[in-house]
Amino acid sequence: MIEWKEMSISLKGKNMNSISDHISQILRDHPLKIVISKPVSRQEPCQKIVIDVKTGYYQLSRYTATQVFHENLAEDQLYARCTDYLENTYLRLNAWSREQEYSLALTKKRKILFQAKRNQNPERLAWNPAHNRKKQYILEEGQVIEPLIDMGIFTKDGKAVRSMYDKYRQINRFIELIDDVIKKQEPTHLNIIDFGCGKSYLTFIVYHYLTVIRNMTVTMIGLDLKEDVIKKCNEAARRYGYTGLTFQIGDINGFSCPFDVDMVITLHACDTATDYALFNAVTWNAKMIFSVPCCQHELNSQISTETFSLFTRYGIISERFCALMTDAIRANLLEYSGYSTQLLEFIDMEHTPKNILIRAIKTPGKPRDTRQKALEEALRAIEEFHVQPTLYRLLCGEP
Repeated sequence: MIEWKEMSISLKGKNMNSISDHISQILRDHPLKIVISKPVSRQEPCQKIVIDVKTGYYQLSRYTATQVFHENLAEDQLYARCTDYLENTYLRLNAWSREQEYSLALTKKRKILFQAKRNQNPERLAWNPAHNRKKQYILEEGQVIEPLIDMGIFTKDGKAVRSMYDKYRQINRFIELIDDVIKKQEPTHLNIIDFGCGKSYLTFIVYHYLTVIRNMTVTMIGLDLKEDVIKKCNEAARRYGYTGLTFQIGDINGFSCPFDVDMVITLHACDTATDYALFNAVTWNAKMIFSVPCCQHELNSQISTETFSLFTRYGIISERFCALMTDAIRANLLEYSGYSTQLLEFIDMEHTPKNILIRAIKTPGKPRDTRQKALEEALRAIEEFHVQPTLYRLLCGEP
């Protein structure tokens, strides 16, 4: 028999700290799931709130009759949010930890009912300890990585800042996509060009990963058009002691490379700038290409089709379809050029729609018929939708 702890209380009375005391007790047990329900007012649009533990944060979901709204919370935000909900808006909170099940409720007579008992059925939770264990990132916490500190992602002692955890995960994801290739090829030296490097946060991180974590010798050039940006980046590289990393003012189109290129990186090069970067990479016979395209407007201004007019009738559909077709054609043209190409998710869609990364690895001896098939697929799309992609023009001439 479970005994209830009961205490008379007014929602706006002096003993309100009792709610916060119980919530503190629950949160000290690191709950895996919290459900807040029974709104005080019938006019409250959100009938239920569900809070689930994630890696490094909690996800709060507010449910209306027809929609659900998501929000990410740091652990230190959870106490204030739960207390506010129970003091002002809702009458019930249920929570589950690995060992315990909690129930905190307010009766119609404004009494607190609190219950804690052993969780007899932990497997009913969506949470699984194997799924929630700490992920082993390549850029592990505890390392002093100066660019991450300057970006505000790491503290000075190498701990990830909770509010920047999504960005920390995104950067690790990009490094993982490179590491998948590096650990198979195991090169000892790389020559790298980073087109449109901007403020070069990822440029610095890639250089750190290759030289410090992979212990490789790297010669790397970051290229951008903004003189002030290049100046600051060169100053930062000197400050970090990254002797193999330099930055130059230059245009993606027509850049003359001073060495044989092993890797080309292009992040968020706008519209056709990505095509020129990919063309240069192919021309230089680069062994690896990592490209995150941005703002694919070119085909959207050209597209015309009677057979598939459904894709052009609605503006937002046309825009998204053209962006996807642009990257699909690019991938096939890289296949035709002798690369094994993948289109991979770089960032979760909830953070940005610009979430496709093109990863192309030079594959000597790629069968001619495989390459020709990739070209023919691209040509059929080009002809059907009456478009003239820049990368096709650069590699093959006018359609």
